[in-house]
Amino acid sequence: MFQQVIKPRALKIGDTIGIFTPSSPAYQWNEGLFLNGLETLKRLGFKVKLGNLTARRGHQGYRSGTPKDRADEFMSLIRDPEVNALMSTIGGMNSSSLIPFLDFDLIRKERKLICGFSDVTSLHVSILKFAGLRTLYGPSVMCWFGDWPNGVEESSAWFLDAAVNHKSGVRSVDAPSRWSNHKRRWDNDEWKTLPRAWQKNDGWRVLTPGSVEAPILALNLNTLMSSAGTSFWPDFSRKVLLLEDMEAPLSRTERSLQQLKLIGVFDQISGLVIGKPEVYNQEGAPFNYEDLFQEIIGPRRYPIIYNFDCSHTVPMISVPQLSPIRLVAEKDHSVTFQFLDGSIE
Repeated sequence: MFQQVIKPRALKIGDTIGIFTPSSPAYQWNEGLFLNGLETLKRLGFKVKLGNLTARRGHQGYRSGTPKDRADEFMSLIRDPEVNALMSTIGGMNSSSLIPFLDFDLIRKERKLICGFSDVTSLHVSILKFAGLRTLYGPSVMCWFGDWPNGVEESSAWFLDAAVNHKSGVRSVDAPSRWSNHKRRWDNDEWKTLPRAWQKNDGWRVLTPGSVEAPILALNLNTLMSSAGTSFWPDFSRKVLLLEDMEAPLSRTERSLQQLKLIGVFDQISGLVIGKPEVYNQEGAPFNYEDLFQEIIGPRRYPIIYNFDCSHTVPMISVPQLSPIRLVAEKDHSVTFQFLDGSIE
């Protein structure tokens, strides 16, 4: 880990976002959703430039191309003087395959904003470790700029806050008034003909009260566990850890949390933020998701909150990696969440 993690250059309205596909070729499953995501970015005022693999809609079944081809697409966008930021098409399962082929010195030198979530966790942790560049845990082209018709508007606003606007000072984030995990089919027109169903958001809940000021790491739990034992395993010491997952059967969640506990992660961190899971399965257990976290983590002196809106549900708060935050969690479930410094320069 670099002693000093540098900020990416701010994205400006009118700049060009380069699109890369590090894992799943999801444009093969729903071209319309992919194109709508590109149009949403354009409506927000950006130009888009597809990486060479993405432009030809590369696919090899479950992946967009060979590890080398996917890394070459990524690095070509890093080198391209017309491109100001990089955004993933979507996640998947295999972004980690790019890591051996990336030029981390050049990534640090170019300081381009890099955005994505879920499986892109592998790129977040490796770029933080080997390039010392702050990345943005935020939406991808298809999720959530592709949401019909204009993307998830709250998610777009939070992306703009983190990528364009927040250069200095304190930025407070409040829980949205609504949220959704409504899944529509992609193999027909349901994704655009069936309106998204929204639920009232009851706010962020407090598992353990407390307060902390520390850098935050936002990571997908399932992807994080695949990096255990690697050279790019994160440094969790005195960090606020944000964990989120797409599919959360309690049996798999228990296994992952127990592994983190045995590794010592919960002894190293200074705070914990738990995102809403998109697909939750209690599997007949007489306890729920947050109960399982509490059982495994046990009593702690640092704040722990859950039902946070940076996950595979919408809307999604964009989180600049290792940005210093202030987290205050009260017994009455009131929560203060603030970014204490600009995420970009």
